Amino acid sequence: MPIITADLHPMSDNVIEVREVQKRYGTFTAVDGISFDVKRGELFGLLGPNGAGKTSTIRMIYGFSPLSGGSLRVFGHDITTGWRDVRARLGVCHQEDSLDEEMSVRDNLEIFAGFFGIPRNVARERANRLLEFFGLENKEKASVRELSGGMMRRLAIARALINEPDLLILDEPTTGLDPQTRHQLWEKLARLKKQGVTIILTTHYMEEAAQLCDRLIIVDHGKILVEGRPRDLVAQFVGKQIIESSPVCEGLRRFVTERALEHEDLGHRMLIYCKDDEDIYHEITKTYCQDNCILRMGTLEDVFLKLTGRELRE
Repeated sequence: MPIITADLHPMSDNVIEVREVQKRYGTFTAVDGISFDVKRGELFGLLGPNGAGKTSTIRMIYGFSPLSGGSLRVFGHDITTGWRDVRARLGVCHQEDSLDEEMSVRDNLEIFAGFFGIPRNVARERANRLLEFFGLENKEKASVRELSGGMMRRLAIARALINEPDLLILDEPTTGLDPQTRHQLWEKLARLKKQGVTIILTTHYMEEAAQLCDRLIIVDHGKILVEGRPRDLVAQFVGKQIIESSPVCEGLRRFVTERALEHEDLGHRMLIYCKDDEDIYHEITKTYCQDNCILRMGTLEDVFLKLTGRELRE
């Protein structure tokens, strides 16, 4: 029996339509005229450095923060006028846990269900399925403060699903979790997607985005830099393979300049993007860096750093 039963209106393939949306706080523009769509049944990623405008965008999507400009439709409803209808079909898991530490695991689910007017017997049945789905059935009577960090995140996502939403919004759901717990959550999210749930994910883990997302956007300074499928973005911006040299000799610097090879010179380290000529690695290692060159696969993290820069952010 599926955990979620979607009942989306057939009017459009788009669950979310964002058009030239802006968000300003006084004189500061956090979101600067972005546009994108999220399709039904899609797992869509929203990536960017700290302060890029991700959380501001998410808050506007679920009606918590008013738009400063543009238009935003969810399930065909204008979010500025139809937010009540939208919220009933949303599940939101915030970056910061808002679980009630004084309540039991089960009570966190069943009492939260009351906010949606879900009858007590229905809430109990849904809680049973969610506890089993997230592997929390043996902790149902425990208080939240007794749970590990990974269990808290699983419970927070379970609570976001208690109203059987058509759209699940996850704001950095795996931050601070160990690799084992993170991968367990990935499996749960993949199963939810197969059941027809549309998911928006913000994350700082590029591996997570590459693994889970059908499509994604990378935003910075309130603007969208790129949009596409993770593997397509890797191929377009860095190529399938990257030559990495550390330290960097002057001969190699002259070589990449003369050959007009796309690269990043970081001073102590150089990245050379092998978009077209993968055999260039053998030429470089033979002449310039036999012992301090590696050939590796390009990743979404390479794309992210290339587009947003490598400097530390506040």
